Amino acid sequence: GENRHYEECGGPRSENQEERGEGKGRFSSYRRKALQPASKAKHFCKAHAKVLRGVVLGLLGVAYLCYLIAACYLNFQRALALVVITAVVVFFICWEVFQKHYGAKVLLLLRPVGKCFRKSWPWLKWLLWVALLAGLIVWLVLDTGRNPEQLISLGGFCFLVLFMFACSKHHGAVSWRAVFWGLGLQFLLGLFVIRSTPGIQAFQWLGDQVQYFLGYTTAGSSFVFGNTLIEEVFAFQTLPIIVFFSCVMSILYYLGIMQWLILKISWLLQISMGTSATETLSVAGNIFVGQSEAPLLIRPYLADMTLSEIHAVMTGGFSTIAGSVMGAYISFGIDAASLIAASVMAAPCALAMAKLVYPEVEESKFKGKASVRLSHGEEQNILEAASNGAATSVGLVANIAANLIAFLAVLEFINAALRWFGEMVDIEGLTFQVICSYVLMPLAFLMGADWADSPLVAELLGVKIFLNEFVAYQQLATYKKNRLMGLEEWDGSRKQWISERAESITTFALCGFANLSSIGITLGALSSLVPQRKGDFASVVLRALLTGMCVSILNACLAGLLYVPTEVGDCTMFFSTTNFNSTSYTMYTCCKQLFASSVLQNGTLSFTGSWAEQAESKLWLKECCAYYNHTTC
Repeated sequence: GENRHYEECGGPRSENQEERGEGKGRFSSYRRKALQPASKAKHFCKAHAKVLRGVVLGLLGVAYLCYLIAACYLNFQRALALVVITAVVVFFICWEVFQKHYGAKVLLLLRPVGKCFRKSWPWLKWLLWVALLAGLIVWLVLDTGRNPEQLISLGGFCFLVLFMFACSKHHGAVSWRAVFWGLGLQFLLGLFVIRSTPGIQAFQWLGDQVQYFLGYTTAGSSFVFGNTLIEEVFAFQTLPIIVFFSCVMSILYYLGIMQWLILKISWLLQISMGTSATETLSVAGNIFVGQSEAPLLIRPYLADMTLSEIHAVMTGGFSTIAGSVMGAYISFGIDAASLIAASVMAAPCALAMAKLVYPEVEESKFKGKASVRLSHGEEQNILEAASNGAATSVGLVANIAANLIAFLAVLEFINAALRWFGEMVDIEGLTFQVICSYVLMPLAFLMGADWADSPLVAELLGVKIFLNEFVAYQQLATYKKNRLMGLEEWDGSRKQWISERAESITTFALCGFANLSSIGITLGALSSLVPQRKGDFASVVLRALLTGMCVSILNACLAGLLYVPTEVGDCTMFFSTTNFNSTSYTMYTCCKQLFASSVLQNGTLSFTGSWAEQAESKLWLKECCAYYNHTTC
């Protein structure tokens, strides 16, 4: 104890302590020497980080170029999609580099041209409008001459725009630039997607890739639930797709890909339509995410937005569907290309109709503001982003499952009550769907559906508005499946399927969250972000809901205007190669042609047209009679 006290007070240390101190010093020296190369390497990397990054990226670029050349050399047709994707990415990278280094210089050089253009714009814009209007009229005359039923869809489109103007909050303050540019962009997108060969092929390819991509969900769901459940039970077959899609979207957000894409789309809409940055960003985001997720993109700015901008944000949410539930609809059998096209076309139309119904009369703080920042999330790495995306989807899946159970049960109860009331006055089979089919039948006809198909289209439209689009798409998928199976069109007085044209129109009409149950979702999401503006949100939500419904119907009218009927192939060639073991839509169509060409006179059966030249026409007629009813049979 005395020795310890002596040492603590500054006395000489023992020999053991001195040896230990020398040992520690030697170890530290050895460690510094051993780590010296690593420290030098770290210092070198920090000092030359820019050069090293360029070298690594250059090597990766060269490696990818070699890979692309090898893929094109082996099979160019197979590598065509890779070439297109590479070309698009390279274009945008070059554009970013050009804009960063030479954008200001180019703008300075073009300033005299801009001044001259602004001086000439007052009379030049009228010349452009007259030219565009004349071209549109000529195109409509030539195009509708072959298919006059397209004029019904055109009439429905014009009627809905006039109806929206009649419902406008401030008729004198309407920004016609936003309205005409929005409708023009919608029309051009529809023309590209539905009519042009590159557009059809591109969106068909994109739809096929989405279907293949969603098919990977089976790997996870079959491991968790087993093959039997995912093949037979709806919940295990469809809802896991939402989990997978939500996980992928979260990863894309973490990488910044979604933010980049949304910014590019919103930039195009903003410079053409003259809308503010915040509302345009939210509507562009609605192409990919839902009505409660898109406002998160502009969360810091919601408190200062005008009522017109809030109305536009709500309209964008009601007019589109989320990418996650789109995957579920595709799994039903709904055409993927049509769903993608409907979501993209709805964005400019939603902004246009929002500015028509609720024009801007206040001074926006974000008018002309180019730099609105988008957050990149709080995840630390890509694995956390994937995990958070999957976990977030659990609430959405539970919400969809609960709503389906509740709404279908309520619908069955309403139908039972209506049947009971109808039987009191000798009205048989009165249901909610029947009421909708009569009330909304004129609207379905104005969209372009045939009069025979209009009751079923109106029924689906009513289910979508008063219940939700999930139930409506499920019923539409049943009608499509019946048609593709080649079932008889009429089963007694009940229609079993609708035409391809009506299917396409209905797919566009149902593509949106505009239903009564979405009011609570929208108000809850926005009020949680900005509680002090709850009253403002409630004051415009019904007007936004009506606008969202009309946007989907306008999309459907445009689909009816641009729809081109698919040509039936050579039926004689089809019959000569088929074995008649099962039915299909092609068999149904060809059998109807054969029935129409058959003539029964004085007990003698003969055929007209090309069927008269076929020796096996009677045999084919007998096979058709085994599946379909006709007087000739």
